[in-house]
Amino acid sequence: MPQQAHVTSLESLEAFRANLIVFLSQARPALEEVSADVLRAHLWLENEQRLHWENEVKRRTKGLEQAQQSLFSARLGLLRQETSAEQLAVHRAKHALEEAGAKLRTVKKWDREFDGQVQPLLKQMEKLHSVLANDMVKAVAYLTEVIKSLAAYAEVHAPAASPVSVNRVMPDAVPAPGTKQEGAKT
Repeated sequence: MPQQAHVTSLESLEAFRANLIVFLSQARPALEEVSADVLRAHLWLENEQRLHWENEVKRRTKGLEQAQQSLFSARLGLLRQETSAEQLAVHRAKHALEEAGAKLRTVKKWDREFDGQVQPLLKQMEKLHSVLANDMVKAVAYLTEVIKSLAAYAEVHAPAASPVSVNRVMPDAVPAPGTKQEGAKT
């Protein structure tokens, strides 16, 4: 006769199942939030930052033209000498324009490279999201069924009292086959 399983603690399985449900309820929204953040970052880079730095390049180009015009006017004017402040203004305007141009080139570079850098990571996140949404939900259902089955098994195969101890508690009970009742004739 095969031995019976010794089911000792369904509470551990129930606790694991409960913890798994809590994990799923927190992990799926976190992954969805990360996906939304990635999309927002891409749109920010593609639209806002590109437009911002294109406008900055235009604005700083106008500032440089004004500073150069002022310096040129001072050089042509007979009444006044060009000042170091005007030269410094032209130098600062050139530097600001170069900085804006560099930022715009960086934004355009990241816009081109964004998908290549981020897509492999997004695919991994999508796989994890799929596992959490499908496989782990099935795992929770499976654990529920296992817990029910083990609970039913434990109830059916609960250690029954031995016939001798039953006879001692209930002396008028019918003896189990192959046993003698006390006080019975042989």
